[in-house]
Amino acid sequence: MKGNILYIFLILLGGCAPSVPHMKKKEVDVELPKEFPNTKGEQEKEPTSLKKWQQYFKDPILLNLIDEALQKNQELNILDEEIKIASNEVMSREGEYIPNLNFKSGYESEKVGEFTSQGISDKSHTYEEGKEVGEVLHNHKVGLYTSWEIDIWGKLRNASKAAYYRFLGSQEAKKLATTNLISELAMSYYELIALDQNLEIINENVEILMRAQKLVKAQQSAARVTSLAVQRFNAEVLKNQAKLYDIKQQRYIVENRINILVGRFPQHIKRGAIKLEDLVPLEVFHGIPTSLLDNRPDVKQAALELKAAELDVKATKARFYPALSFEAGAGYEAFNKDHLGDNPQSIFWNLGVNLTAPLLNRSAIKADYYSANNAQVQAIFNYEKILITAFTEVTNQVNTIDNLTKKLTAKKEQMEALKNSVEISAVLFKAARVDYVEALLTRRESLEAQVEYIESNLEQLSSVVKLYKALGGGWQ
Repeated sequence: MKGNILYIFLILLGGCAPSVPHMKKKEVDVELPKEFPNTKGEQEKEPTSLKKWQQYFKDPILLNLIDEALQKNQELNILDEEIKIASNEVMSREGEYIPNLNFKSGYESEKVGEFTSQGISDKSHTYEEGKEVGEVLHNHKVGLYTSWEIDIWGKLRNASKAAYYRFLGSQEAKKLATTNLISELAMSYYELIALDQNLEIINENVEILMRAQKLVKAQQSAARVTSLAVQRFNAEVLKNQAKLYDIKQQRYIVENRINILVGRFPQHIKRGAIKLEDLVPLEVFHGIPTSLLDNRPDVKQAALELKAAELDVKATKARFYPALSFEAGAGYEAFNKDHLGDNPQSIFWNLGVNLTAPLLNRSAIKADYYSANNAQVQAIFNYEKILITAFTEVTNQVNTIDNLTKKLTAKKEQMEALKNSVEISAVLFKAARVDYVEALLTRRESLEAQVEYIESNLEQLSSVVKLYKALGGGWQ
């Protein structure tokens, strides 16, 4: 019977609730293709399964740098605190739909006018063998008080769920920052190796040019060449020596960029004699299903923010409806502390039921409701944007890796051909079969080809890392 009465009561509450403003609802309007472009025809192979960074990167020095960065990087540590703040918000929201229970004790004193109704009454009353109440009234009080808002429309529960989804989103934000950190650290480390290789090549080139310079001076002494050839070789040596300082400065900057990512002051980065071509490619990506985008932390975070925004709308909408709450208190109260614990004379209790509904001046609630709807639409657009961006990033990197692989093959053949040309031109120059200009140009072209080959290796490595990042960085 009581249950039926409560049910009817709730129906009446809903019937008399103020009308809720109508808002046009928007749905997610993006449908991902089943596969990425330019990966068809490789579907018969086993699809790509992303590994975690510990399994993906093989260089032990890079692995140690990543491990140290994950512990010391200030940005990640800041995000750890953001996660804790989001967790505290969930705890706070959950506590709102649990009854409050408070202990309260207090003391009051009051003197009322003698010619008031209360003053005349107090003066005419006595207690305990004719003792008068007195002019100054005292009130000693101790007891327990509770209040509880019944979450009829799910306002508090939806707010709590929204906070929980945002807590999960903060965890995804840290995963995204971690993926970005690992990717940036890996690319900076590969850039450092590339600079080491460039430095080594130019050093070798300077030594070769200096040997050729001695040969030209000997030929000048024999009147086989003019002083112009000597000066041209001198200029070429100085030009390459100047490049050495540029590369050393770039290497210093890249080392310090790595140190910042690792969360430490500038220091030398220890590294081995590994070559970039030994690391290309780290992973062959084939048969990539678009479902791997679900591993991307930013996609997950956007989806969680969308769920939280939907719940915010529901929680705000519930504010238009009547709210039912209970208040109660019980304890001891007396005007004389000696009688504070007397039973049952000093016992007090109260019980109240409150029903409140907004009828007039609902502008603030309407504004919050409109804002919640606008925020939900924003979250939908943001989710669509991130999904399209993620798909495009993967597509771009797949094409980049494919084209760089072909480019790398051509660059390697060019480099080998020019190396042979340098050897031939050196022999012919000694035999005075070619002039110094041709010998210099051949040497310069060979150097440029070697540097471009290293840059192509670096580009390919960077693209593989970017694709790994674009597919979610190995998060499951």
